[in-house]
Amino acid sequence: MIARTLFDAEHDTFRESVRRFIDAEVLPHHERWEDQGYVDRAIWEKAAAAGYHCASMPEAYGGAGADIRYSTVLIEEIARAGATGLGFGLHSEIVAPYLLHYGSEALKQHYLPKLASAEMIGAIAMTEPGAGSDLQGVRTTATRSSDGSHYVLNGSKIFITNGWHADVVIVVARTTPDGGAKGTSLFVVDTSMEGFSKGKRLKKVGMKAQDTAELFFDNVRVPAGNLLGEEHRGFAYLMQELPWERLQIAITAIASAEGALEWTLRYVRERQAFGKSILDFQTARHALAELKTEVQIGRVFVDQCIALKLAGKLDAATASMAKYWTTDLQFKVMDRCVQLHGGYGYMWEYPIARAWADSRVQQIYGGTNEIMKELIARTL
Repeated sequence: MIARTLFDAEHDTFRESVRRFIDAEVLPHHERWEDQGYVDRAIWEKAAAAGYHCASMPEAYGGAGADIRYSTVLIEEIARAGATGLGFGLHSEIVAPYLLHYGSEALKQHYLPKLASAEMIGAIAMTEPGAGSDLQGVRTTATRSSDGSHYVLNGSKIFITNGWHADVVIVVARTTPDGGAKGTSLFVVDTSMEGFSKGKRLKKVGMKAQDTAELFFDNVRVPAGNLLGEEHRGFAYLMQELPWERLQIAITAIASAEGALEWTLRYVRERQAFGKSILDFQTARHALAELKTEVQIGRVFVDQCIALKLAGKLDAATASMAKYWTTDLQFKVMDRCVQLHGGYGYMWEYPIARAWADSRVQQIYGGTNEIMKELIARTL
């Protein structure tokens, strides 16, 4: 096996603490959270007390000033455990960076410490009923008032992770009649604002413990100071941040596949058929050998992408490669591991069944894998 060289002893110690936290505070409750459709708010607060939120944010804003390897460890351990109800990565490594990179000092001071302490939970609202991967097709509008003091937001969003728990939402909206790449802006919307409402929690095929909701904006008055960066520059900001978001999906995919292989190896060693273990059958051994090889290849590539991100050199095409290839692989691994479990692999009480259902959406969100291939093709 190829040894990982990304992490040092401090990261390894942090990884052990995350594993203990998940074992003690998450896994005993995850089935109940799946049944209720969301995790308890208390787990967000416990994670904050352990220093798991917004670790990469500067200390001045409540973070730890750590590099993204700590966030990577957290994402990996959540994925490996199959604890898909936890929307910590989106909160800390997608929402918070938008505020840090494009928010005014007042916005940073107000929101980032509250995200780090879990006093507030963050979400980002891109997808709409009629616009998914095509972000230029967004229909939600933000109309500036005549005196320039605020914007009036109208529209709806769908499939929003952390949407039901969210206290603050980064909203993508049109600020010109035509919208498109040159007419899109980003806004920080506090969910306490009048005219904002949440729809019902959406019932999904997988990730059942992750609260996913519709959001509605009915003449929501958003202060002009809540504009992120410059007006009409939202699409450019999205393109700047999406490579890291897509790499996080790839990090999740590989760690999840590694976890599934571990569960399956334990199962086929113990499960007997025709007087011997499943692993004694050449067909099973060869299937697992292929999967182990492909996951190792994916691990090396993803680790190199993380190194590029640390060096500020991760480009959109490479992130797209990581996202599409690893999520395709993740679902392949889950599907074959279910097969190796036999009928038990189709039972919800077995982790592999939940991981199989959870993995399917990875090929869809963050930009579909078909879109990823198109982005890569543009570099040919």
